[in-house]
Amino acid sequence: MTRDTLHRPLKHLRLSVTDRCNLRCSYCMPEAEYAWLARPDVLTFEELVFVADRFAALGVDTIRLTGGEPLVRQDLSTLVQLLAARPWLRDLALTTNGVLLAEQAQALKDAGLKRITVSIDTLVPARFKALTRRDSHGAVLAGIHEAVRVGFPQGLKLDTVVLRGVNDGELVPLLDFAGAMNAELRFIEYMDVGGATRWKREDVVSRAEVLERLTNAFGRLEPLDGRGAAPAERFRLPDGRTFGVIASTTQPFCGSCDRARVTADGTFFTCLYATAGLDLKTALRRGDSVEAMEALIRDRWTGRRDRGAEDRLAMRDRGPLVSAAQLKQEPRLEMHTRGG
Repeated sequence: MTRDTLHRPLKHLRLSVTDRCNLRCSYCMPEAEYAWLARPDVLTFEELVFVADRFAALGVDTIRLTGGEPLVRQDLSTLVQLLAARPWLRDLALTTNGVLLAEQAQALKDAGLKRITVSIDTLVPARFKALTRRDSHGAVLAGIHEAVRVGFPQGLKLDTVVLRGVNDGELVPLLDFAGAMNAELRFIEYMDVGGATRWKREDVVSRAEVLERLTNAFGRLEPLDGRGAAPAERFRLPDGRTFGVIASTTQPFCGSCDRARVTADGTFFTCLYATAGLDLKTALRRGDSVEAMEALIRDRWTGRRDRGAEDRLAMRDRGPLVSAAQLKQEPRLEMHTRGG
């Protein structure tokens, strides 16, 4: 098992398959224009599997496919099938905004996808359009219903980024919707990561406030054990339903983070807040040996000291992590490029 300077193991790989997205969510992609990765730089499916194998040799046994929006990558089920066949893989998941899910859910399950997470920030179509600048709310709901019909082996989760004055009045309706879909909902604090160029502290609805509101609505919440390195704290409502809260902004969990991130063009980041990554694509395409590639990854992880969310929490004057001008110069710092 490969461990960093804080003894955190390398276990989970978030593998981005594209930087493109078919929504423009205000908390992630608020700008009018973006700089995109050059298409020839995007790794092929075979290259992505080769990279995944190198991480697996160092301890990774779980992969989450991300984007951008991963379902805009053509024939994604082919990559899922290639990864699902790897003997070392314990878990294969995908995060999607759901817009294209209805037409792809069955193929993804048939290819071997174990579980899926769909982002849904509101149940109100007009609010969805204002948040995303796209009229795709019906498509997202259709995708969720299709995921329920298909029945992924390890289930369905729904993610909601809670924004003050936007959708924070929908906590209970969203929980009720998740219950109707037999899915577990996770409330996510608004994070000041790359891409969140309009982030303001006052827009964050904290974990404490979410729990207070839900306690007022339902009664006592029961904390659930067994979080481990998972990003979400889980709770049980008095009626038995469960939900999670991801509190990266106000109560970071850097001490247990075991996640590596690789962009669609093969840049390896050791933290969601990292402003410098390691280029794996160049070594891969010039034919470096398996041993050399694994040494590159190992050296970066064993030297890892990142506690990005904790460092941000300690800042007195906390604003956006990266400016819009900087992001145009280095698009790999975008949240939609490196995945969540």
